This record gives sequence, structure tokens and C-alpha cells, in this order.
Amino acid sequence: MGGILAVLVIAFFALITLIIIVKNMLYICQPNEVLVFSGARRRMGNRVVGYKIIKGGRGIRIPLFETVDRVDLTNMIINVSVTNAYSKGGIPLTVQGVANIKIAGEEPLLNNALERFLARSRAEIGKIAKETLEGNLRGVLATLTPEQVNEDKISFEKSLLEQAEHDLSKLGLVLDTLTIQNISDEVGYLASIGRMRGAEVRKDARIAEARAKADAAETRARNLETVSLAQINAEVKKLEVMTGKRIADAQTKVTARVADAQGEVRARVAQATGELEMQKARIEQVRRRLEADVIQPAEAKRRAAEEKAKADAAKIQEEGRATAEALRAVSDTWKKAGPNARDVFLFQKLESLITKVVSTIQQPKIDKITVTGQTNGGTSLAAQLAIAVEQIRAATGVDVTKMLPESATRRGSSAS
Repeated sequence: MGGILAVLVIAFFALITLIIIVKNMLYICQPNEVLVFSGARRRMGNRVVGYKIIKGGRGIRIPLFETVDRVDLTNMIINVSVTNAYSKGGIPLTVQGVANIKIAGEEPLLNNALERFLARSRAEIGKIAKETLEGNLRGVLATLTPEQVNEDKISFEKSLLEQAEHDLSKLGLVLDTLTIQNISDEVGYLASIGRMRGAEVRKDARIAEARAKADAAETRARNLETVSLAQINAEVKKLEVMTGKRIADAQTKVTARVADAQGEVRARVAQATGELEMQKARIEQVRRRLEADVIQPAEAKRRAAEEKAKADAAKIQEEGRATAEALRAVSDTWKKAGPNARDVFLFQKLESLITKVVSTIQQPKIDKITVTGQTNGGTSLAAQLAIAVEQIRAATGVDVTKMLPESATRRGSSAS
């Protein structure tokens, strides 16, 4: 009985010892950490390393050959601040921000972190990350103007994240977030820009207010115009109705007056038609009377006048033929007389011409011609003869005083 009890006690102590040993050698990994078993050489990919990584599980440490380190994967908050960091325009800026970083939980970034930060405190890791971020921040500020940094913080943060992630990944760190909290400068550049933008904003606000007032005034004017047009249209429609009524009344009155006028006109037309028929009858009566009293005698006279005119025409025709024959004979004689035809013709007509001219002069009885002065009764005979000679020359163009000697000469010649 004593032996059994001793065995049980030994077994109990052995079990307790085994539990204590297993507890000291067994490591359980939490979700927010990584267990690193150092000591045993292992192949990782194409290289050999002296550690083993366990994430989310458990592992047993080989006593005397392995050590175990826990790497915290929780987030670390780092305040980032740079002072007098020169921007692209040469303006020194002060930028303050907050970054959330952690040790990478996946390979190969986790391997980079283990090689650099294993057994280091979180404060040391945060300091290294802060210095890296501040360097990246200064580098990004040098590529941007103060206006770009201040106005477009999202683009600024995006550029900073891209550059910082590249550098932090080499350290095995992951940048979760980066927020820029404050941007300022000691020379007042951003304040000047702010005042300028404020002035522009106020100007834009005034312009917008003026436009709003103008739009409101325009809207009121349009509404007033719409109301006025509606009133005018109503008045126009009312006037159209009244005008239509008046036109209808006027048309009714006009129709009545036209009917009356047409009746009166028809009566007058009937009266005029009767009078016209009466006048036609009278005209026919007068025509018949004129035909009996005037037209028939006039027709008889016309026929008698036609017969007489025919007889006169025959007589005139015969006289014309005789005259033509006489003129033809004179023409033949004129041609035969040659150059003296004109003088012969004039001498033939001279006697009758002188007789007509002298007939205007008082005919004295002449026994002889004696040149004397004026007679007691007026002009002398010589003067009268001179006047007659001038009249003949003016009427015919023949100078009798020149022709008498020539005629005497011709007669003497012919007598000899």
C-alpha cells in the first residue's frame, strides 16, 4: 500500500514537472504579434536564415538551442513635424502631421523589420520612422509651391505617402495613414495668400450677391412682364369680344341698311327702267320723224351734190389736161429759145404786167414826154415810172432799165 502511494506521489510530481517544462517551452502567438525562434538554421526560399517565424499559432522552443522573441505588430502613432522646410518657391514652411505605422506582418517586409528592429523597443522604432518621414516630408515640400501645399493637401499627402512607403518598406515598416494637420510659415506668405484669397472670395461673394440680386430683379421683371402680358392679353381678349360684338351689331345694322338701300335701289332701277323704255320709245319716234323730215331730204341733197362734184371733177380734170398741154408747149418753146428764153418770156408778160402796174397810176393823155418837176396834184410822172420800175424789179427780179438798151441793141442788130 505504501509503495503504491509513493508511485502516485512520484507520478504526480513528474506530471507537475512535465507541465512546467512544457509551459516554459511552448509559446502561443497572439494575432497582433509574431514569434521569432532564433538559433536553428532554416532555409527560407533561396537563402538560409537562423530563425523561424510563427504568426498566429504556437511553437515549442528547443531548450538550450533556441531563443524566442515577440515582435509587436500593433499600430504606432508618430507625430511628424518639420520647421523651416523650404518649398519650391523658396518659402520656408512649418508642417505638422500625424502618421500611423506598424511593423510589416508579411514576408519579405517582415524579414527586413526583423533584421533591423529585433529586440529594439517601440520608441526606438518610432524614432527611426519619424526621422524617415520628416526627411520624406522635406523632400516632397521642395517639389511643391506653398499654394499647392496649402490648397491641395490631398495631393500633397498622396505624394508624401508614395515616397515614404518606398523608404519605409526597406525598413520593414508599413505606413497606414499620414495626415497633415497644420501648415504655416514665419514670413507670413500663407497669411498674405489667405488675405488675397479672402479678398477674392469677398469679391466673388459680392459679385455673386450682385448677380443674385440682378437675377432676382430679372426674375421679378419677368414675373411682372408675365403678369402685365396676362393682363394685357385679358384686356385684349375683352376688347376683342367687345369689338366682335360691335362688329356684329354694325354688320346687322349694315345688313338692314343694305337691304333697305337695295330695296330703294331696286325701286329706282325699276323707275329708271320704265323711264328708259319711255325714252327709247320717244327716241324711236324722233328718229322716225327725223328720217322723214331730215334724213331723206339730206340723202337726196347728198346724192345731188355727189353728181355735181363728179361733173366738176371731170371739168377740172379736162382743164388740168389743157393746162398741162399748155405748160408742156411752153416748156418746149423755152427749151428751143435757149439762153434768151427767160427774156422772151418776160417780154411776153411785160406788157400785161406794166398795164397792171400803170393801172394803179392815173392815166394821163400823153402827146409827148417832157421832164418837169412835181405836178400840182402830187408826184410827177417820172417819179411814178421810177416807182413802177422798182416794183417790177422787186417782184420779178428783172431790171427794165437794163433790158431796154439791150433790147434796142438787139433790134438794131436785127434791122441792120
